[in-house]
Amino acid sequence: MDPLPTPQTQPGRDGLAALLAKPSAATVGLDFDGTLAPIVADPEQARAHPDAVPALAALAPKVASVAVITGRPAGVAVRHGGFAGVPGLEHLTVLGHYGAERWDAVTGTVTAPPPHPGVAAARAELPGVLDRAGAWHGTWIEEKGRAVAVHTRRADDPQAAFDALRGPLADLAARHGLIVEPGRLVLELRPPGMDKGVALADHVRRTGAESVLYAGDDLGDLPAFAAVDELRADGVPGLLVCSGSTEVTELAERADVVVDGPAGVVHLLRTLAAQLD
Repeated sequence: MDPLPTPQTQPGRDGLAALLAKPSAATVGLDFDGTLAPIVADPEQARAHPDAVPALAALAPKVASVAVITGRPAGVAVRHGGFAGVPGLEHLTVLGHYGAERWDAVTGTVTAPPPHPGVAAARAELPGVLDRAGAWHGTWIEEKGRAVAVHTRRADDPQAAFDALRGPLADLAARHGLIVEPGRLVLELRPPGMDKGVALADHVRRTGAESVLYAGDDLGDLPAFAAVDELRADGVPGLLVCSGSTEVTELAERADVVVDGPAGVVHLLRTLAAQLD
């Protein structure tokens, strides 16, 4: 049996120890893109790592809950993850659009409030904004229902296009009551008030978890890291895991454990499940 990695911080070591001591009271929270699924040029082609579902199915029955927390629509994450109808994942929850949507495997349904009207208004203006910024060529607009995202990964100079669009997209978002969430060569316009930290903290409260593990890879996961820090301060031990990449280093600097991308996350989940046998 492979050993679990040793967290590099004392709070992380305490979080792992609490999870191992009482897994039935632990919540495991996971980002999707870049954490369970490798980053690809076309987000529609993103799929969970081939070993992700077996690892989750092995771990989920041994803990209180597993929640996938993503900026994607919940239904898209379920489909791209292959999570529906899998034995062992009967109590999986997918919190889509940063928690605005909730899918649970028990009912197989998505619940959500009405969409913010600013998203459709901003989407209508996006082509003109991209054209005026000189960043139309190579950029790609992703429709997300309750949000809209502009990807620059396919541009001739992805980082330059990303940097050129930050100001114009921030102005566009502000005009329509939205915020901009930067990520790995993507800028997402979405309603304020929800983020992965809010979603994670709410899920922990719902489940009554006594410890929490959260794994993420991108800037949008920083609020979830902050939520774990707040839970720790309130006496709920937590473990922060970074799905490492060369594109974003902020999470690695905050994490208790850094693994090598989605393959490393899957290996960690599988090893954790084996330790709990």
